[in-house]
This record gives sequence, C-alpha cells and structure tokens, in this order.
Amino acid sequence: MKFTVIYSKRRTLSLEITMSAEVLVRAPMKTSKKRIEEFVKSHEEWLISHLEKRKKINESHPEPTKEELDKLKAIAKEIIPRKVEKYSAVMGIIPEHVSINSAKTRFGSCSSANRLNFSCRLMEHDERAIDYVVVHELAHIVHHNHSKAFWALVESYMPDYMERKRLLKFTEE
Repeated sequence: MKFTVIYSKRRTLSLEITMSAEVLVRAPMKTSKKRIEEFVKSHEEWLISHLEKRKKINESHPEPTKEELDKLKAIAKEIIPRKVEKYSAVMGIIPEHVSINSAKTRFGSCSSANRLNFSCRLMEHDERAIDYVVVHELAHIVHHNHSKAFWALVESYMPDYMERKRLLKFTEE
C-alpha cells in the first residue's frame, strides 16, 4: 500500500486518509521504516475500507469548480447571517463578527474573540444541518470546547441536534 510519512516531534504513530484519498502516516522523528511498514500493515483492513469510502464520497460529491464555489459563497452570504441573527436572538448569544469562507475540512468555527466563520460548502447540505452548525458555533461563544455543558447548551436549543449532525456526513448514494 502506498503512503507518505510525515515525521515530527510526536510520540505515537497515526494514520490519516486525506480528502484526496491518500494515506499519511505521522511518525515520531526516529521511527524506523520497518516499524512504520508494520504499523501500516497492521491497519491495512481499516485503511482499505476507509479509502474505499473516501473514494465513493469523492465520486458522488466532486470538488466544486471556482464558479460553483462563488455561487455557494453568494448563497451563504445571504442565508447564514440571517440564520445567525435568528438563533442569536433565540439563544441570547451575539457573535463579534460572521464571515463566510470556502474551508474544506470544517463547516464552521468560532475564534477565541467570538468571531464565527462558516464554510460556503455548508450550502450543499440540508437546511436542518445548516441550522445545527449555526447553533453549534453560537454555543462555542459560551463554551469554547466540546464539554458536557457545551452539548447540553446545544441540545437545549436543538433537541434533535444528533440527527441534524448526521445530515452533514456524506454517504454513498
């Protein structure tokens, strides 16, 4: 199996399957090539199944063109600020700023300065999932972590958040 090794000052070996369905092995600086190969071999079954899933997702949801991303951004700039305003009023939580980007690996984030960022790629999902991400990020203004208190806050405004969260996962269609 083909893989790329990234050495760093870490203590353990780890595996990652990238968005482009490549295998990365993260390894401590002095890890032997033999140890890395054994590690990959011992996880081969997991790697094969997850690589297959990633490839199916990539086929069913190809990367948007620049024009498609621009359209998604325009739609997001219309929809997301209104949703943030709506849920801010309901939750009594006000962000410092709301911005739209085209992040690939996360649908939303909340900075330590309470600035919310949302990926325009969120517009490819069900409206209920979009609402969930907005509530999730607003809750981070109160709890900058994923503690029990954070999830309790999310649940208090969105009792079906787990179902909505599942809508964000691409599945084989």
